[in-house]
Amino acid sequence: MDFLKKIDNYRWEIPRDYRPGMRVPGVIYASSLLAEHILRERVAEQVANVACLPGIVKYSLAMPDAHWGYGFPIGGVAAFDPEQGGIISPGGVGYDINCGVRLVRSELTIEDIKPCLRELVDTLFHTVPCGVGVGGRIRLSSRDQREILVKGARWAVEQGMGIKEDLEATEEGGALEGADPGKVSQRAYERGKKQEGTLGSGNHFLEIQVVEEIYDEKLANIMGVFPGQITLMIHSGSRGFGHQVCDDFIRTMIKAAATYGIKLPDRQLACAPVNSPEGKAYFSAMACAANYAWCNRQIIMHLVREAFEKVMEKSWEDLGLYLVYDVAHNIAKFEEYEVEGKKRLLCVHRKGATRAFPAHHPQLPEKYRAIGQPVIIPGDMGRASYLLVGTRRAFQETWGSTCHGAGRMMSRHQAIRQAKGRSIAREMEERGIIVRARGRDTLSEEMPEAYKDVTDVVEVVEKAGLSRKIARMRPLGVVKG
Repeated sequence: MDFLKKIDNYRWEIPRDYRPGMRVPGVIYASSLLAEHILRERVAEQVANVACLPGIVKYSLAMPDAHWGYGFPIGGVAAFDPEQGGIISPGGVGYDINCGVRLVRSELTIEDIKPCLRELVDTLFHTVPCGVGVGGRIRLSSRDQREILVKGARWAVEQGMGIKEDLEATEEGGALEGADPGKVSQRAYERGKKQEGTLGSGNHFLEIQVVEEIYDEKLANIMGVFPGQITLMIHSGSRGFGHQVCDDFIRTMIKAAATYGIKLPDRQLACAPVNSPEGKAYFSAMACAANYAWCNRQIIMHLVREAFEKVMEKSWEDLGLYLVYDVAHNIAKFEEYEVEGKKRLLCVHRKGATRAFPAHHPQLPEKYRAIGQPVIIPGDMGRASYLLVGTRRAFQETWGSTCHGAGRMMSRHQAIRQAKGRSIAREMEERGIIVRARGRDTLSEEMPEAYKDVTDVVEVVEKAGLSRKIARMRPLGVVKG
């Protein structure tokens, strides 16, 4: 860690002279403990590589959950100025475009569901399709597919799978502007046709939780959250559709970087100027994948509501299953910030990072305008997840961004090796957590030890002033692909 300059207990600077070609310094948000793991993961190298890209503004950032990723580190944030040759890079968004998470509240308490918790978990497992390549029950025409790519979650609501209040509680209203279905390959359409309303595999999950602790009662009340309450978390993304969009444009961007004379410190950072034909085409296709993902999570929430209605024998409205908020994790957006005293429209890349806008930001729904944007940070399936709120400092310092989860400590292969001979399902049950998974190795890959302790990660973003804790939720039942 000798090359790092310690700014304070939760900020570490990578100076510009760390590597030739760096245009700005890097900043890693971490405690001393987390910084050691982040450096072992060679995240500092990736942060420095991103700092070499054209048009980057101020600094290249890594959140405390950061670990090695394709191009950008997972947990990486950077903003680029289109007027200064700024770029857009698929490696700065990721393969699972708009992988994200939504938190659903209820009027139920832990006492209400204790007698039927196992039935609820089983019903969710059978109601929401999950697993590698598993298709859903939604059958889409070619016209439906193209509409989803433009309308996002609104398409599902128009089909009766939700209400307008769901859209108001979704980042970007559930649809990113600028989507152009004509920029999407036929292969992406084929891969996405049967996967709307499906959970997927890996770290994607459905989780029944209980609110274990409230840190700010006033803000929790505004969000409809109270101690002992049952909440639900949905974590999924754009499935094979988004993966294909990313794959298609990485090839395009490798050629584009050469065309525009962009010197890449890492081939995985292939990119093009934001305002180039290639850059505009990627943004339009990426927006399609982002909207696919928002529609996917909206349909999943509809299926979750149906599952609860079946088991609890009440309408979802009577059960109070209303959306608190939905946030995106892997996305690039055009957002306005003040830089050196002037307002500038920047292309902000968040890869494994969550938007965390402060109170009074005009893009927030009226319900949260006075308190700031809800921030949802899930942990592993054995510990906890957190509800927080965005801050002014995050807006000024990290382009309105914070961490998106616990972050992996082990690769999936390492976790499988370490879990050999163990029953992760039984271990979870001994902790009072019922788990169901489709994949043979899923529970081994996702065992709690494979992740950092989310409480340590959340402490960093709170102490650094990037988010404020509102509530902690403990898992009771988990569905994995």
